[in-house]
Amino acid sequence: MFRSAITALFSTAILLQGNCFAQQTAPANGAAPAQTNSSSATSSAPPAQVSDEVAAAEAAIGKSDWKTAEGKLDPWLISHPSDARALFDAGYVADAENRLDDAAALYRRATDANPNSFEAHLSLGLLLARQRKDSEARPELVTATRLEPGEAGPELKARAWRALARIDGDSDPATASSDLLEALKMTPETETDTLLAATLAEKTGQLDAAAAAYRRALAKDAKSIPAVEGLAHILIVKKQYADAEELLRPALAQAPDDPTLSAQLATALAAEDKAEALPLLQKLHAAHPADPAITRMLGAVMADAGDYAGADQLDRHLLAANPEDAGLLVAHGQNLVHQGQLAEAYAVFDKATRIDPTSADAWSGLAFTASRTGHLDVTLHALTMRSQYAPENASTLFLWATAYDSLHQKEQAVAYYRRFLDAAGDKFPNQEWQARQRLLVLGK
Repeated sequence: MFRSAITALFSTAILLQGNCFAQQTAPANGAAPAQTNSSSATSSAPPAQVSDEVAAAEAAIGKSDWKTAEGKLDPWLISHPSDARALFDAGYVADAENRLDDAAALYRRATDANPNSFEAHLSLGLLLARQRKDSEARPELVTATRLEPGEAGPELKARAWRALARIDGDSDPATASSDLLEALKMTPETETDTLLAATLAEKTGQLDAAAAAYRRALAKDAKSIPAVEGLAHILIVKKQYADAEELLRPALAQAPDDPTLSAQLATALAAEDKAEALPLLQKLHAAHPADPAITRMLGAVMADAGDYAGADQLDRHLLAANPEDAGLLVAHGQNLVHQGQLAEAYAVFDKATRIDPTSADAWSGLAFTASRTGHLDVTLHALTMRSQYAPENASTLFLWATAYDSLHQKEQAVAYYRRFLDAAGDKFPNQEWQARQRLLVLGK
């Protein structure tokens, strides 16, 4: 009836892993813009004559002399505001200087001046993607994939497809996989590609394919933390806890402060009922005391270890900030039960069922505490509600039987005592003895 730490641990491990892959693959602010030479924004159109001012600016760009380039381009654009090449070069300079809003505006002007500019659309799309403006970035990148890259070459067009794959990965993994395939037609597969392919396969439920991709990444780089985290995630989903532990231990030795690895190993250890889960989580909590997910994990494992007072202290702290969290209320109620505070637990479980009427654990707790505090009608109601969301087990069958027995409903009590004995399997000797005694009495 009472909670297992495994579900809480694994959910938190997923949360901790969550954006790890996106952070690994997304371009960082200040990354080099898409242009790789001075071919300018008109790379997909026939070459045009370049003014001395723009040529001088591009020579400065080639030396990363942004101020000189800016000094040449600004006055030129005042008198030539529709020069697509100069606009792109100015956007490139602003991008390199991390003046992102200026860069975006200049790239947009370049695409308006020359709608066929591959580099301007690509650079604008990549910049918007770095700013997490995916809805604006996507159409620019799509346009780039439909244009000829000219001197920029297929490598940059593949970059557009890869950026699209990252954007589409959250909402449409199947389309993202197609995007990635287009990139791989143009350039060799990289470790980032392999990890992205694994993530997309996982999102579409292809766990074996995802695991194979993560293993392929690890074959190329045995110390790849993102690959370890991804494969460990799948192993835990498939309940292959020993394999996950074997994978995670050396990785955590390599990166002892990695919160995702720590959470995943704690999940595996808790599932294997290994005491090492507790000190691992205590260390993680000490390093991240304000992280509610880690605090929640630690509380769950402390409760499983029998430290109900310590676990409840953590749960109370979390409830102060989230008083309507049904899961926390269930954990709090279970700790109260173990500490013998049944009336308080009854009120907590009652509140939890009102917040989340679909929680089988909340209804279980309410049924148990109602039975122990004499609210037998509530016990039967709670058991009825629980049965809508979870199958009966020996514990609930015994509660049904004793509640009907106490209410002097003999026929129902006998039926449930018998069902309990069939389900118990000698695992509940005290209750089984009581059930047999009551059946003898009720049979008279």
